[in-house]
Amino acid sequence: MTPTDASTDACAASACAAAGPGPGPAAGPGPAAGPGSAAGHGPGSGSALGSDHEDTLDLRLPEAFMALRAEQGMGRGGTQGLSPQDDDLLDHVADWGPTATPAGVFHLVPVHLGRDLPLVAGWMNDPAVAVFWDLAGDTSVTERHLRAQLAGDGRSVPCLGVLDGTPMSYWEIYRADLDHLARHYPARPHDTGIHLLIGGVADRGRGLGSTLLRAVADLVLDRRPSCARVVAEPDLRNTPSIAAFLNAGFRFSAEADLPGKRAALMVRDRAVRHLL
Repeated sequence: MTPTDASTDACAASACAAAGPGPGPAAGPGPAAGPGSAAGHGPGSGSALGSDHEDTLDLRLPEAFMALRAEQGMGRGGTQGLSPQDDDLLDHVADWGPTATPAGVFHLVPVHLGRDLPLVAGWMNDPAVAVFWDLAGDTSVTERHLRAQLAGDGRSVPCLGVLDGTPMSYWEIYRADLDHLARHYPARPHDTGIHLLIGGVADRGRGLGSTLLRAVADLVLDRRPSCARVVAEPDLRNTPSIAAFLNAGFRFSAEADLPGKRAALMVRDRAVRHLL
């Protein structure tokens, strides 16, 4: 089941899944990052966001590409160690490095299953998070979700958000143009999507979500020169989450019926970045 989004800024009682997996990235030719089915957003039905949605890209990668990955030992860790996969599709998130924010030094660190599973699973079992991500339960539930991305083709990279040395949030950076989300809006090549949840109650409801969303959107645009837009799809009912995106420089683009939720498509455009 696809998770919806909790607020990033104003959720005193809710965990912040600022871009929670609706149709999101996953590991296979399907979704690339949403807690939908094990790591993605299942193909959904519902109304599309634009009349040209039928022109979106084929979600399958060439067989030759996948064969090459197999020959190279499945990237930087593959399924054997379940460390972050070779993320060429996202310009090596692992190498993006730290960035300064008004809240401190922030760093996206790709998830390592053996090291990070207990922490992420604990966050997913917070009732305020579970309501939106639908990954509560035994640790194996979160493990399946992470494995599907870590063993995938690199279109979705699950990360810890580390602020001043402390892991405090969970992120999924994904290729929206290669995701099932692309079936619901007029996607452009290299559109990059984000999902976010803030793990600690003390970090919620004080504007931190907007600060980090802006920082990560800037990182995407800085590190991915081919990406013209950063996108997200929070639950339309989650007005605090939508407000956090607006405060982070995103604009509301349209509504869409995605698996498990009606979403607000939020877009941050490179072309107007200098005006924000």
